[in-house]
Amino acid sequence: METESRIRILVVDDHTLFRESVARLLAAEPDFEIAGHCASAGEALELVSKTPVDVVLLDYDLGDGKGTDFLAKAQARGFTGRVLVVTAGVTELEAAEMLRQGIAGILRKHCSPAALAQSIRDVSGGKEYFEPGYLRSVVLGVIAPPPDYQRKKLTDRELVVLRHVFEGLANKEIADRLQVSESAVKATLQQLFSKTGVRTRSQLVRTALENYKDQL
Repeated sequence: METESRIRILVVDDHTLFRESVARLLAAEPDFEIAGHCASAGEALELVSKTPVDVVLLDYDLGDGKGTDFLAKAQARGFTGRVLVVTAGVTELEAAEMLRQGIAGILRKHCSPAALAQSIRDVSGGKEYFEPGYLRSVVLGVIAPPPDYQRKKLTDRELVVLRHVFEGLANKEIADRLQVSESAVKATLQQLFSKTGVRTRSQLVRTALENYKDQL
């Protein structure tokens, strides 16, 4: 498989043995490329500013800081990759806060190698991945619209893409259905995020159900 078609992964975890073991494990997958691995949010920020990264595997507790430190600063620097939190465990409130910051999923470190690999493929393709124990956090992570919220009109294309998101289709699958480029689908999703004031697909689904149900 050509390098350009591989999913470029950055592993961020302060436990050296876990971090290096995961990197070696994933490097054996034909569609994965390890862009790097590091122990802190600061190192991760340096790496994503110099190296193309599609998916960041981010531990929540980094010893000298939290994964949320990386999330906030990476967004401020314009990082557009996907972030999958791989953790020993977080509370619902911690999970909800990371959802507000735009993570693509959460899974625990005791997951199987196959589950980890599939979750990376899912989030890279535009889907979100949450273990059942964190599904309530998905709901908590949705920021409720203010009382004076005014629904913005969606275009026909935005509504079509939104309906496909409801079906659980990845960006590539939506592009195939509409016979457009994947980048065109991503651009429409960004327009939807902007109009609805959300950051993730799960938040988009919830907000759309609350405010656009009559159009779906």
